Amino acid sequence: MSYTIKNLTDVEDSAKKFGFSELGEARFARGELDCDATGLAYHVLKPGRRQAFGHRPHDAEEVHVVLAGSGRVKLDDEVVEIERLDAIRVEPSVMRAFEAGSDGLELIVFGPHHESDHEMDAGFWPAD
Repeated sequence: MSYTIKNLTDVEDSAKKFGFSELGEARFARGELDCDATGLAYHVLKPGRRQAFGHRPHDAEEVHVVLAGSGRVKLDDEVVEIERLDAIRVEPSVMRAFEAGSDGLELIVFGPHHESDHEMDAGFWPAD
């Protein structure tokens, strides 16, 4: 088939699967969209919640687009305010994590997919 259509809310919620549903949702659609080279994720953070860990791909540049809500993103040692329709391009070397504001935060993340190309750090952005 030369195309695939999938509603992102129908993709398995990895946050729920791995015990992070109190934070929000994390849906990774690459496989269900039959993508060979493109990674795509849909993230929803509940109001005032922060992702459980920082993330850094080794080789993949990513673009994060805020669909709804607002919040902050930590990029290495810098924390930046973000809002609806902000697009954040992040180089592979930058550790990143997101935090929702009072209305929550909804993001789409996309970039090239490289199998097992990531580092996660649970201590990257500890609770205040």
